Amino acid sequence: MTSAPPRLADAPWLARGPLPRLLAVLDADGEEARVVGGAVRNALLGETPGEFDVATTAVPEAVIARAEAAGFKTVPTGIEHGTVTVIVDGAPFEVTTLRQDVETFGRKATVRFGRDWRADAERRDFTINALSVTRDGTIHDYVGGLADIAARRVRFIGEPRQRIREDYLRILRFFRFHAAYGHGSPDPAGLHAAIVERAGLDQLSRERVRMEWMKLLVAPGAAATLAVMAETGFVTRLLASVPQVAHVERLAAIEQALALAPDAVRRLAALALHVVEDADKLWQRLRLSNAERERLQAMADGWWRIGGDLSERAARALLYRLGPEKFADRVLYAWAKAGAAPEDAAWRAFVTLPQRWTAPRFPVKAADLMRRGLAPGPGLGRALARAEAAWIAADFPGDPASLDRIADAAARAE
Repeated sequence: MTSAPPRLADAPWLARGPLPRLLAVLDADGEEARVVGGAVRNALLGETPGEFDVATTAVPEAVIARAEAAGFKTVPTGIEHGTVTVIVDGAPFEVTTLRQDVETFGRKATVRFGRDWRADAERRDFTINALSVTRDGTIHDYVGGLADIAARRVRFIGEPRQRIREDYLRILRFFRFHAAYGHGSPDPAGLHAAIVERAGLDQLSRERVRMEWMKLLVAPGAAATLAVMAETGFVTRLLASVPQVAHVERLAAIEQALALAPDAVRRLAALALHVVEDADKLWQRLRLSNAERERLQAMADGWWRIGGDLSERAARALLYRLGPEKFADRVLYAWAKAGAAPEDAAWRAFVTLPQRWTAPRFPVKAADLMRRGLAPGPGLGRALARAEAAWIAADFPGDPASLDRIADAAARAE
């Protein structure tokens, strides 16, 4: 006797909101529509579904006609591959006609539309991403995704090397999904295929590599997965750096102790930043933004001068010069590299200084020095810099007598 297919319990997004409205329009009159991919996976894992992707037997032109007849807006975002974005009550949904690859060339593939749900599932990357659910909550699993979700195992569909050759970014996605959802060691067959096919990573754009790296770095299992990637040479190959996985592990523990959200740039620094020059190297290899490069540079610049025994006065001077974000970056980076425990009281007091003290604005102005006989020009600029340095060294006094003494000394020295 065949058992009934499993059903998705506790999925309010199938019962109310814009998604069931869209499914009702597409799942009728001889056509079928289901929610596919990550939303189903996350719901089964008890996590937030995130984006909802819909697959349908209807061809793109029929999707557009049905959606617009229902009053929904449509955008042909990838219509050559069967994808139409349908906007319902302001919420966008990617709707893709069932497909079957005829030929694949990396990211480019010749596809044909079809009506075979199994064939569509089998062309996806990992079993946990190939589940689909109908609007009544029935789960369809053609590739063993339910068993892999139960085992917290990230496994390629079919022959791993073939899946990777279809898109070499799947090597990084294999590690990223394992860091996010896997338990224990990565699937041996998938890891072996990734190692054998690793040269294909050189074909990828830096932007796509960056996207996967930044997601991987903040995943719950990032440190353990990075350890595997370091042992198998992937970190050095992709970042041209000697990996420091232990620093990432310590940083993750510190973030958890302080109830901080994982930060990809900070973890990248812990993993691959040794000297200031490494910031430029990572910026180029991953196409980081200029702001991200500046954060990396600030973390590497003089971090070794920071210790848990740094005085509060010196900490205030550092906070004034760096600003709150870069101050936190450098302290957390130094803390992770120092090896101090996440519960260390001195380091905790240091990194939380911005919560207790706000740096004042430098109160001495150019006009104050001009009243003391200085003319506009380079000398005035030098005097202002001396005055600011003296003000910082005096621990940011605000009383008029102290400020007059600082301005007088700066003017006399010019």
